[in-house]
Amino acid sequence: MEEFRRSYSRLCKESGAEPQEAVLQQLHQLPRGRLDLATQSLTVDTCRALGKLLPRETLCTELVLSDCMLSEEGGTLLLSCPRRCLGSPRATGAEALGKLLQQNKSIQSLTLEWNNLGTWDDAFATFCGGLAANGTLQQLDLRNNQISHKGAEELALALKGNATLQQLDLRWNNIGLLGGRALMNCLPSNRTLWRLDLAGNNIPGDVLRAVEQAMGHNQDRLTTFQENHARTHVLSREVQRLREEKSKQFLDLMETIDKQREEMAKSSRASAARIGQLQEALNERHSIINALKAKLQMTEAALALSEQKAQDLGELLATAEQEQLSLSQRQAKERRLEQQEAAERESKLLRDLSAANEKNLLLQNQVDELEGKVKCQQEQLFQTRQELTSMSAQLKMRAIQAEERLDMEKRRSRQSLEDSESLRIKEVEHMSRHLEESERAMQERVQRLEAVRLSLEEELSRVKAAALSERGQAEEELIKAKSQARLEEQQRLAHLEEKLRLLVQARDEAQGACLQQKQAVVEAQTRASQLGLQLEGLRRRLEELQQDLSHKDQERVAEVSRVRVELQEQNGRLQAELAAQEALREKAAALERQLKVMASDHREALLDRESENASLREKLRLREAEIARIRDEEAQRASFLQNAVLAYVQGSPVRTLSPPK
Repeated sequence: MEEFRRSYSRLCKESGAEPQEAVLQQLHQLPRGRLDLATQSLTVDTCRALGKLLPRETLCTELVLSDCMLSEEGGTLLLSCPRRCLGSPRATGAEALGKLLQQNKSIQSLTLEWNNLGTWDDAFATFCGGLAANGTLQQLDLRNNQISHKGAEELALALKGNATLQQLDLRWNNIGLLGGRALMNCLPSNRTLWRLDLAGNNIPGDVLRAVEQAMGHNQDRLTTFQENHARTHVLSREVQRLREEKSKQFLDLMETIDKQREEMAKSSRASAARIGQLQEALNERHSIINALKAKLQMTEAALALSEQKAQDLGELLATAEQEQLSLSQRQAKERRLEQQEAAERESKLLRDLSAANEKNLLLQNQVDELEGKVKCQQEQLFQTRQELTSMSAQLKMRAIQAEERLDMEKRRSRQSLEDSESLRIKEVEHMSRHLEESERAMQERVQRLEAVRLSLEEELSRVKAAALSERGQAEEELIKAKSQARLEEQQRLAHLEEKLRLLVQARDEAQGACLQQKQAVVEAQTRASQLGLQLEGLRRRLEELQQDLSHKDQERVAEVSRVRVELQEQNGRLQAELAAQEALREKAAALERQLKVMASDHREALLDRESENASLREKLRLREAEIARIRDEEAQRASFLQNAVLAYVQGSPVRTLSPPK
């Protein structure tokens, strides 16, 4: 606001005028965008500066100019800004205000009390035209503006075209009976105005009551519309909340499924990595086992070779034993043979002892030599046996050592194979158990999620079925109510057409009576023209009576046309109400779960329409009573005119009669 004050001071100094201290003080104390300049005497320079600044100022949303003594130029300068204005413009300012209302899209409240806007008919008509074209104004205060019945008629035309104005204050003006009727007649065409103050305007009480009744209907309609709008808003918010919850639940479910899938993928990747590691370890174990098998095969080959060697050595030992046995047998044979030969020789020697004493020493020497040979052979045989036993022991020891080494290698390979196999089996069992547990957990989670999804789908199907059943019931009730309303509307239209026919017949009768009266008046005029100057005053009186009669005839024709227009407007309203019923049915179809509440709302709306129909019947009855009263007045005036004519023709003095008011 400090920038606004500096700009105001600068513009005033540029125009050669000093800024007003009261305006600067109000600019300094500006609260919440409201500029209050009421009861301030604003100069033209100040108005020009404010008119230049306010269109660019976004913080100022309301301007109060009540009792500012504005001139036409100052009002025109100020009203050039599209803001919410409360001020005191004159005729030119009123025209500018009408143009402003026609172009502006932001003003919602306008206070124009104590401005004498009704004094200038053309300017006020321009203002009313701008009001009819305006689409944002909701409150209008026109108190103490000298508005006549012509201004009220202009306002009535503006209210027929305006669809946003809700409050109109016309207190303390000069509207009168004609203006009040014009405003009353425009109210059926306006469904947004719910407050109309007409106190202090010399309007009859029945017109005020009719206006209050119309305002009550509009206010009830506005309340019903606001309630329906609030309910619709609440229902839409509830539906949106349910959709958001369902979408959130669905997203949470999908998120959980994605997380589980990620966990499964991670576990599968970890399992695959673990299985790969185990496979690598198993391959290593297989390679070790293959190496051990190769070593075992080599050991078995070496063992087979050693066994073959042992077998060969055994065969050699067997052949040596056989050779030794054969040698011992041969030696035994030789010994036996030698013993036999020795015995034979001994017998020969004994027989030839005497002959062979000389040869005895030789033989003894031979025997000793033979015994030495035998001993040598026995010693060689013993050594051979010892060598065979030591060799067989060594072979046995080697065979035992080879068998022990083979057993040890077999045990080691078997132990390593058993350890690796048990470790592999344990790891495979552990991994299989872990995979089975993870698969079981994932299956349980999937089953739980599937159960939750099935329960949600069942709940959704139940809700849809309930909504469909409720919707069908509501549609049946709506169709019944609609058919009943159409039947009632057709009956009412037939009744109104019958009344209209009766009114037309009465009008024709009244026109025939008026023609007869006109013929009687013409005859009386011909007779009065023969009387000359003596009946000049009577002729003037008759002319006045004719003018009054023609005026009443015009009023009656206007009243009948107005009744016809009202009937047409009622038909239009009935069609609009039928369209509104169609719109309500569409809204009911859109709001699935609140059909019963909307059906009750429709019932209340139908009750309101029935009350409106009752009020319309009451208005029609009042209008019929008024037409009957006018007809009686016309009959009384016709009788009075006939009596007066007869009295003048007969030369009798005219009685002073006055028609009842």
